[in-house]
Amino acid sequence: MKEEWQIIADVLQGQTHRFGELVGKYQRDLLRMVMRLISNVELSEEIVQESFIKAFKKLHLFEGKASFRSWLYQIAINTAKNKFRECKKQVVSIDNVSIAVASNSDSLLQSLDLKTLLQSEVQLLPNKQRIALILRIFEDLSFKEISHIMGCPYDTAKANYRHALMKLRRRLMDHSHLTGWNEIETHQAPEFLGFLAEAKQ
Repeated sequence: MKEEWQIIADVLQGQTHRFGELVGKYQRDLLRMVMRLISNVELSEEIVQESFIKAFKKLHLFEGKASFRSWLYQIAINTAKNKFRECKKQVVSIDNVSIAVASNSDSLLQSLDLKTLLQSEVQLLPNKQRIALILRIFEDLSFKEISHIMGCPYDTAKANYRHALMKLRRRLMDHSHLTGWNEIETHQAPEFLGFLAEAKQ
């Protein structure tokens, strides 16, 4: 953290090339997070690029009340929201998408990828709940960090996360082949979802 502050200080003092060190440190994580939000590689890359440009231009506004990572995630999420509004005619909001699965299909158990199903169901969650879940489960952020990124009170961030888990559990219970999910309590859901998080490399 001390080294990161020094990089920021150096950039603000004119050593702009050092911002590349911050890009190198966070680019991969930021792209992964954005892709979990919108599931579109090309658009995600564009959002990440714009986010770093905005972060560079607004670096003097970074006060350090939260970590640089949280501040950067906040910029990326807001950029993604703006991009959705700009491209709403080309990109369908995932809040309005529905997925129909034939639960009585004889080949369902063989063809259905559980990981894909769970990822799809996460995408169908309301925007705020999806963001809270992704930041908590996949990015391993604290509720304090999540509340800062989402611009909401701590309890609201926690409630969005909790509602996301409950809604996800109800949806997955509708899939007859996922009988094991019916036995998983809501407080155990994060452990079950954990396998979806890719190992950080």
